[in-house]
Amino acid sequence: NRAWTAIRDSNVTTFIVCGILYWLGSSIVASAPVMGFALTLLIGVAVSMFTAIVVTRTLLRLFVGTRLAQRTSLFSVHAGKDNV
Repeated sequence: NRAWTAIRDSNVTTFIVCGILYWLGSSIVASAPVMGFALTLLIGVAVSMFTAIVVTRTLLRLFVGTRLAQRTSLFSVHAGKDNV
């Protein structure tokens, strides 16, 4: 659960920086590359965040229902050993 908050916080921070870059790029003459970079970064982070949250959770939920998920050896958990 702590990993999700760190991912969300870093993405929100990047969104804020994208907004600042876009705003600064629009106020400076001939700075279309800065605005383009800010927009491209925003789209990339949004797609990455969507993939991390929606696609990963969906794939894990599908995986849990299979027989393959019941094989504990795939997760380095072995019966009779100390698995700490």
